[in-house]
Amino acid sequence: MDRRSFIKTAGAGSVIVLAGCAATPTDDGGTTRAPRATIEGTPSGTLTVATYSSFTGEGTAGNYLKSAFESAYPSVTVEFTVPNSGVNKYIQAKQSNSPIDADLYVGLNTDDLVRADRKLDTSLFMHSREYLDRKDAIKSDLEIDPRGRAIPYDTGYISLVYDESEVTQPQTFDDLLDSEYEGDLLAQDARFSDPGLAFLLWTIDAKGEDGYLDYWSALADNNVRIFDDWEPAYNAYSNEEAPIVVSYSTDQVYAHRFGSDMARHQVGFLNDQGYENPETMARFSDTNSPALARLFMDFALQPEQQEEIAKLNVQFPAVTDAALSDELAQYAYEPPESVTFTYDDLEGSVDTWTEDWAREVVGN
Repeated sequence: MDRRSFIKTAGAGSVIVLAGCAATPTDDGGTTRAPRATIEGTPSGTLTVATYSSFTGEGTAGNYLKSAFESAYPSVTVEFTVPNSGVNKYIQAKQSNSPIDADLYVGLNTDDLVRADRKLDTSLFMHSREYLDRKDAIKSDLEIDPRGRAIPYDTGYISLVYDESEVTQPQTFDDLLDSEYEGDLLAQDARFSDPGLAFLLWTIDAKGEDGYLDYWSALADNNVRIFDDWEPAYNAYSNEEAPIVVSYSTDQVYAHRFGSDMARHQVGFLNDQGYENPETMARFSDTNSPALARLFMDFALQPEQQEEIAKLNVQFPAVTDAALSDELAQYAYEPPESVTFTYDDLEGSVDTWTEDWAREVVGN
């Protein structure tokens, strides 16, 4: 994950009893689901959560959830594991019939889910949505998975961040092609970066499948600079190497926290839009603790937990009944219109779009 590395710096003895074969995933057609896993007595045991590095540790949303969940259920221990290759570790394990050493994955994006489904004959994740007590509180526009496996827990918006003392705000994608902005834009590689891929998809939405490569060719002619990931791009922006960077619409939250000059942290929505990028959680189909994992998911969707996740992840809640902190309400921006690609949009297309983009723009 990208921006998240920045966040990091800013009754005993009861057993879980499963109803039916709840560890079995929904079938590929999505028409038959395993029975709901139930808990009899006091929840207990160890829940292993796979996630990204800055979701864990002091002052993070993950650490808050762990403490709150363990306080609510004293016989449960939450352990985090942070795979270097993210969800790819579990795709490879499933391909080789190796054990999955986690119960739940937190930090799944739409393209991750599409990639897992494309590479595997059976689902890496099991259906969860219809078994959640909090399912009706989830914002409908954030639900990425037509098969109800990946459940949103927060969302952010990709935008431009610009220095108003150096440039005027670009209003449209075409504005970025003007000589006024030559060499001014810092972006990220769509193959390796969440905001990089989101910005690419946003341009595809704006210019169409037949026009986005021509648009990127024109951006390259105007000397856009592309970095491997969000952090080096943002560091270059922070070092005043250029006055515009592809980033997140919550940027002013960090600027406020660190006492930065707000003139250098203006949020710009091209075409009055921002690209919506939900983060989701999903139970592994091979988990031995489906009921405990489901309980954790429902817990994370409670209003109190959603408010804390949003504050600590510097994102927006995934449910309709959670409030924003005063800081987020003042300094985090939602676009007038959100743009996103659904699972169905990306299935069978995202790899081709990204590969064609890389050949055209990056040159490999």
